[in-house]
Amino acid sequence: MMGLLANEWIKIFKRKATFIMIGITLLLVLGTAVALYFFDKPDTNSENGAWKETLTEENKEYTNEDIEFYKQTIAENQYRIDHNLPPSTTYNVWDFMTDAVGYISFVALFTIIIAAGIIANEFSWGTIKLLLIRPISRVKILLSKYITVLLFALFMISTLFVSSFLFGSIFFGFEGTQPYLAYVNGEIIERNIIVQLLIEYGLESVGLLMFTTLAFMISAAFRNSSLAIGLAIFFLLSGNIITGIIGAYYDWAKYLIFANINLSQYINGSSLIDGMTMTFSVIMLAIYFIIFMVIAFIAFVKRDVSA
Repeated sequence: MMGLLANEWIKIFKRKATFIMIGITLLLVLGTAVALYFFDKPDTNSENGAWKETLTEENKEYTNEDIEFYKQTIAENQYRIDHNLPPSTTYNVWDFMTDAVGYISFVALFTIIIAAGIIANEFSWGTIKLLLIRPISRVKILLSKYITVLLFALFMISTLFVSSFLFGSIFFGFEGTQPYLAYVNGEIIERNIIVQLLIEYGLESVGLLMFTTLAFMISAAFRNSSLAIGLAIFFLLSGNIITGIIGAYYDWAKYLIFANINLSQYINGSSLIDGMTMTFSVIMLAIYFIIFMVIAFIAFVKRDVSA
């Protein structure tokens, strides 16, 4: 298995396109840091001398409006007042890394391309014969390809994480670093900012995992990288819109994969569709994952793969 993994890894990094993907990711993060620093830098000079009075007034206003909607903000404001923890007025590396979490969707595009081509290209190039004549089961061959895709996804996410830390440190520094105030079961708890970032990166990566697996399944079933890339990217970009439209009229929209991918919706306090929970979404995602993998393995193992 290790030999197969090493072989697949070498194939990926023999392509110029792989280094272009890495370069684009680095340039995207660097460009964002430069743009924020020189052209749209968040306010870092706000006065917070009377911050307790300001937060107290905010809580009064929110209480007089929709307390259910503002309960997290009210709880956070009160926690800061009780623990003498003023809001940070400095944009630092941790804020930049938090903003960079959104680029995981961009990284997903590259991972989808790799997943869509890792099987289909073997047929297009005729190299599938070289794999099948070896005394290795097709299950191991396919599994090695999928693991390689996951390793590439982890590599790209790590590249995003590390580069956002490096560029954020250079341009914004560490001034104003505070623990993250998490809202858990109606209470505020302090959480290490690095732990929080890892949680956010992990939750955001769920969509990457599912759509990458979808592209991998289509590639294995239809041996067409263009179809796999097109469908996976279409669902990646339009999934929320589709769910929103269907969910406005039908409750069964909660069973769609798109409605369950964003697990951070439960961390933020509300679900996309009423009645959904974290446990429900995890179960639905597990079901979809199993379906995708079963189809991929059946299509590759059982069908005639002669080129």
